Amino acid sequence: MDINLQNFFPQYFPVHDPVLIFSLVLFIILLAPVILNRIKIPSIIGLILAGVAVGPNGFNILLRDQGIILFGTVGLLYIMFLAGLEIDMNDFKKNRNKSMIFGALTFSIPMVLGTAVSYYLLEFGLMSSILLASMFASHTLLAYPIASRLGITKNKAVNITVGGTIITDTAALLVLAVITGASSGELNSQFWIRLGISLAIFSFIVLWVFPRITRWFFKNYETDGVAHYIFVLAMVFLSAFLAEIAGVEPIIGAFLAGLALNPLIPHTSPLMNRIEFVGNALFIPFFLIGVGMLVDLRVLFRGPEALIVAGAMIVVATSSKWMAAFISQKAFRFTKTEGQLMFGLSNAQAAATLAAVLIGYRIELLNENVLNGTILMILVTCIISSVVTEKAAVKQAIVDNEQAPDLSEIPERILVPIANADTLEQLIDLAVLLKNPKSVEPIYPLMVIKDDQQSKEKLIESNKLLEKAKHHAAATATDVAVLTRVDLSVTNGIIRAIKDRMITEVVIGWNAKITAKDKIFGGVLDNLLRRTGEMIFVAKLIQPVNTIKNMKVVVPPRAEFEMGFVHWVHSVKTIAKQTSAPITFYATDHTSKRIEQVFIEAKASVPVKFNLFEDWEDFLILGREIVVDDLLVIVSARQGSVSYDSYLPNVPKQLSKHFDRYNFVIIYPEQRGIDNSIDPRISAAPAY
Repeated sequence: MDINLQNFFPQYFPVHDPVLIFSLVLFIILLAPVILNRIKIPSIIGLILAGVAVGPNGFNILLRDQGIILFGTVGLLYIMFLAGLEIDMNDFKKNRNKSMIFGALTFSIPMVLGTAVSYYLLEFGLMSSILLASMFASHTLLAYPIASRLGITKNKAVNITVGGTIITDTAALLVLAVITGASSGELNSQFWIRLGISLAIFSFIVLWVFPRITRWFFKNYETDGVAHYIFVLAMVFLSAFLAEIAGVEPIIGAFLAGLALNPLIPHTSPLMNRIEFVGNALFIPFFLIGVGMLVDLRVLFRGPEALIVAGAMIVVATSSKWMAAFISQKAFRFTKTEGQLMFGLSNAQAAATLAAVLIGYRIELLNENVLNGTILMILVTCIISSVVTEKAAVKQAIVDNEQAPDLSEIPERILVPIANADTLEQLIDLAVLLKNPKSVEPIYPLMVIKDDQQSKEKLIESNKLLEKAKHHAAATATDVAVLTRVDLSVTNGIIRAIKDRMITEVVIGWNAKITAKDKIFGGVLDNLLRRTGEMIFVAKLIQPVNTIKNMKVVVPPRAEFEMGFVHWVHSVKTIAKQTSAPITFYATDHTSKRIEQVFIEAKASVPVKFNLFEDWEDFLILGREIVVDDLLVIVSARQGSVSYDSYLPNVPKQLSKHFDRYNFVIIYPEQRGIDNSIDPRISAAPAY
């Protein structure tokens, strides 16, 4: 059955109105990742599949016209530029020799194995086989954010893998350049001389001249952020054009521009945030949708040849990267976990692979079967990469964090976002209890006012509420510095305050309401957990904190391996000491021993008892242990952290349903590697 909508509604499809086309593409960019992430499909695959669906080979809603091609070309160059820009050059220099060895292995093994399989098994021509093998040799650091989130980016295995990416991707792109250059003529001596000279001149201009011009520009226009972004973008596309003149593909120019400007654009700088935001929000999704429009999945069902090609590509790509990681693991005497990290990080095929297959398809060296097989290969390798890296990174984080540093001496700055006048005093009281008596830092009550027509009236009301908070805290002889933010987003207002005041802990009130919007995009707490790394206390207090008789603290397995472990243990100890309440911990034996060790080292004079608790699936059994005057403390974890498990998201629901008559606090420990930047999708008003 033909699913082409043009057959049913010829007057409407395909869409030709440019305004409607752009609107449809933006809705696809917005909704495709949200919907497909719910069924664990990576966003990169989701956008490609969306392109398949709306393209001429799907429902024929959109044509792959010049507008899509233009934005897609920009997106392709943007991907390669970011690949060069995000590599840590210092780590590469530190492990240069090992990175070169791993880079050589992860390039040569896929090249040899891929060429042999393509030539002898798939019966492609020699040039097509070499080009196909170069696709297997390159890889994309798709799973690198997982390593960053778990705080293992300083691990040698991770550093060497990142460094090896420079070697293998550059070599693969050079192979692509040679193949595309040779496709129009013979590989004679004149070709090599011309290519060598042009590449030398091109490399000199990009790697030597560009950084010096950029440095001069940044010095003379240091306050103009927009000009910085436009200048960098102009340099990228100039580099891509020079690459074309030199006789190689523009993507090589974009990649080298990323390497050249890498030292001048810090990874945490505002400029880097702008570069990543514009690329990830617009250009790169356009490219991925455009790739999907090229694909005709019906080819896979027209005969066994397409499936054989796809299966061979997946097996060769995965097995060759595994062999390279395994040999490197043995040669460098790494652990099995570190070897798995190298394989997981280097297995994902995405940016350079898509570039190579599109170029090969355009010059007719690769056919439709390879194009469709590449999409399946990207899907499978991205899934394998994410799963393997996640498991190995958790294990490595446990090893690396065995001797967690004592964070109790970090100056405490406690932020108390206030949304409800009824809970104001309780939250301030909890913040006062959490505050180290020796600390000279004030408590920061915060009101975030949404920027709308009633913002002025709300500002007046908030000032009255903040004055009430100030007076309440003053009664305890605690300094208070009230804050007000006007913003289109409550979450952004809180994050701005966290960054401005270098907040270490956030005390926020419990809100059990779940709206349809929260389910899709996440509420304030969900967004804070995703975009901040500070310790967060979510409190529901039925009675004044000073009337608490006992503290019951429930701790998940492996919590002792989190970087914020010592910090939250000290916070619990401080509350107990202030309220004179004995503590009962519910945890595994290993976790209990580590908690006990922290208490011994801190010489805490607080009665502590430990009960074995391992079955979080039977969390409700704790209801027998809790009475009205107890404070139930649940130590949770952010998704993707070492102690995170699938049962933790259900805990707040159970608390809301079965523990609504009790006092409880949920603690989300501090975690490194969280991007706490302001959400660039929301244009915020100035803060006051």
